[in-house]
Amino acid sequence: MKNIAAGRGPGKKTRTKPAPATYDLRLYVAGDTQRSALALANLKRICVEHLGGQYRIKVIDLVKHPALARGDQILALPTLVRRLPAPIRKIIGDLSNTERVLVGLDVKPRV
Repeated sequence: MKNIAAGRGPGKKTRTKPAPATYDLRLYVAGDTQRSALALANLKRICVEHLGGQYRIKVIDLVKHPALARGDQILALPTLVRRLPAPIRKIIGDLSNTERVLVGLDVKPRV
């Protein structure tokens, strides 16, 4: 399929920007604690402010599903795992330091 811009002949293709990456994020928590709630709230805020709707968040409660910790090698909680885009990255803590989280996710801050 060709992309043809208005006012150009059929042999001219337009350049289209590649689709932005969708971030596949998993937040591992230990039950319904204040620290878990803070990590989730901080993550949602960072995603809204810096990822422009290009993200999916899955919260995994290891109190209910302890076997799931093995897959991402979770050693401390809360832990955020960025599965996509590759490579996998992990951030431990309540995600309150926005700059540290953005560096960990390899995301440039929006101005």
